[in-house]
Amino acid sequence: MSEQHPNPYIGLPETAFWKTAVAAKNPLQISQLWQPKFPVARKHRVITAGSCFAQHFSRALVARGYGWLDAEPAPKLLTEEQAQDFNYGIFSFRTGNIYTARMLLQWLSYAFELEEPPVEGWQNEGRFYDPLRPGIEPNGFADMDDLLASRRAVLAAIRRAVLEADVFVFTMGLTECWRHRDSGLEFAMCPGTLAGSFDPEQHEFVNQRFVGIRRDMRAALKILQDANPKLKILLTVSPVPLTATATGGHVLTATSHSKSVLRAVAGELAAEFKDVDYFPSYEIITHPAYRGMFYAPNQRSVVPQGVNHVMESFFACQFEAFPWLARQAKREGQKQAGGKAPSASARAVKCDEEFLDAFG
Repeated sequence: MSEQHPNPYIGLPETAFWKTAVAAKNPLQISQLWQPKFPVARKHRVITAGSCFAQHFSRALVARGYGWLDAEPAPKLLTEEQAQDFNYGIFSFRTGNIYTARMLLQWLSYAFELEEPPVEGWQNEGRFYDPLRPGIEPNGFADMDDLLASRRAVLAAIRRAVLEADVFVFTMGLTECWRHRDSGLEFAMCPGTLAGSFDPEQHEFVNQRFVGIRRDMRAALKILQDANPKLKILLTVSPVPLTATATGGHVLTATSHSKSVLRAVAGELAAEFKDVDYFPSYEIITHPAYRGMFYAPNQRSVVPQGVNHVMESFFACQFEAFPWLARQAKREGQKQAGGKAPSASARAVKCDEEFLDAFG
């Protein structure tokens, strides 16, 4: 090579170059993928919500002795299995999966009384299902009074969680959704799949675009930070592909489109807001550099080794950026779950979208 002239690339760290950061590495040794903006310490109260992959964060935090906040704990009479069946302890509040930015905005708007929640329920065989979280009760509610009482409880739990938390981890999952044509209400699932009945005159498919998702996320962030100015928000994108697409296209390309849009929005928000960060769990699982090793044979489910690698990367980056966290962890030792708290991947995740498999 001829003599080098001064330029901005001279002296950059090895992580800046593909050859040294990726090509020359064993995939499991690729590191320093994230430079966190803020620490997540054991003393911090962390809340989690979003797509199914968000469940792994709460489990990993609990397994390591971190302060995951469960704002809507299960009744004491329920066994651990029963509590999971009724969607307790899955996220920090009993909303079920929150797949989209609009769903997050809806829940926050209702919780902080900026909008009036709909008085609507879906009926199946005499039971009532909440269109905002139809999978929350395995057999539905006995009547609308029970449904609305349960919804009031979850809205109170959301308020408590947001007001008390130090860090909110939100996993963005989907761009595709179904809404009521007149009211604009977004449903957690397409009516007629998990519950309810589909009416093309009332229900419409929407594949949300970058501008709309960013607008909804900005509005959600404003509610969060108005309620709790000290709250830090950590965004991730779920690496789990779509179960099905309603776009009319192939599910593979639909998945790439949706995840790319979500990743772009997350990056924009992290660049725009000082208290918002993005952690690349999506890249760790999906990037070609990892050769698909973290997916099960169905090429959709993430295997436990993948989940653990994501979480080990999370803590390694935290410890590198904030050495006092590493010293604290070493001093206190890794808290053992002792059977009460599962490892990051010991328990199957709850994923409402998987109900769509039944129609394929």
